[in-house]
Amino acid sequence: MSIKINKRIVTIERHILDEQAAFPDASGTLTALLYDMALAAKLISSHTTRAGLADVIGATGTVNVQGEEVQLLDEYAHRTIFQLNDHTGRLCVMGSEEEKDIISIPDKYDCGKYVLLFDPLDGSGNIDYNVSVGTIFSILRRKSESGPGTLEDVLQKGAEIVAAGYIVYGSSTMMVYSTGNGVHGFTLDPGIGEFLLSHPNLRLPQPKFYSANQGYQSRWSEGIQRYTRWLRGEEGNTRSLSLRYIGSMIADIHRNLLGGGVFYYPADTKSPNGKLRMLFEAQPMSFIIEQAGGYASTGRQPILDIQPTALHQRTPLFVGNRELVEKAEEFIARYDGV
Repeated sequence: MSIKINKRIVTIERHILDEQAAFPDASGTLTALLYDMALAAKLISSHTTRAGLADVIGATGTVNVQGEEVQLLDEYAHRTIFQLNDHTGRLCVMGSEEEKDIISIPDKYDCGKYVLLFDPLDGSGNIDYNVSVGTIFSILRRKSESGPGTLEDVLQKGAEIVAAGYIVYGSSTMMVYSTGNGVHGFTLDPGIGEFLLSHPNLRLPQPKFYSANQGYQSRWSEGIQRYTRWLRGEEGNTRSLSLRYIGSMIADIHRNLLGGGVFYYPADTKSPNGKLRMLFEAQPMSFIIEQAGGYASTGRQPILDIQPTALHQRTPLFVGNRELVEKAEEFIARYDGV
């Protein structure tokens, strides 16, 4: 009896190697970096899926540079990504949302030509409630010529990103990444411990959803409040979108990537410079969404065009289907002025 397999099985390793083949001069370093991030995702996933059973939920009793209480899984995810990448000779420097300063490569190891920035566990405050959380990362080429990496190597525009991705730990674990040639999604098969291609060539579909924390609406500007009403089918809009808000940015944007829509976390009277981290959250997620045909903005200018000036710089963020983000820019320009 013969068994017919209709669907071509593509592992993430095979897919990354196939992507490399499109660049004859590629050294394989970026390929190895991406695969190390996939390995980190498997290790972190093994802990998030048993958080209720293992001693990995709850807080460490310390506060990070963002002023947030560090969760045990935050600490584990940060350590895992660092230890998989500190000794490979591929990186010159790293940056993490959990660390105040840039992370140097230990002196005993060689420095490479790439920079790795990461948010080890986005949405970690939701771990205790069994809500999806995730890891976000971006990879850039160093600016300095040689030796240990510098802050200048880290502070680059999002347009300089050579690869970015995220991992969602939810009902299944998915890794989504882009090297500037489209966006591809992989689902972890726990039976074989491998990421398999499940969502090739992702493109944002017609929008269905908008995602925002309307509990903060009273702190928003007039333009953003009017924009929110427009999304609901008011302010002259003949159609309406459904509100979906999880409270883990990575999960909200992931849903909108698959279902179409816009996520926004605007500046408000309490956070006039915005709340999300430019380097660790806004840039990589914006890069991915734009590779899928979308657009990302502060509400006034494209996220990927902004030159960061600080490691933990904050920003407002509107990201999703282009027409929805451009409409936000229109409302802000019309009602909020300069």
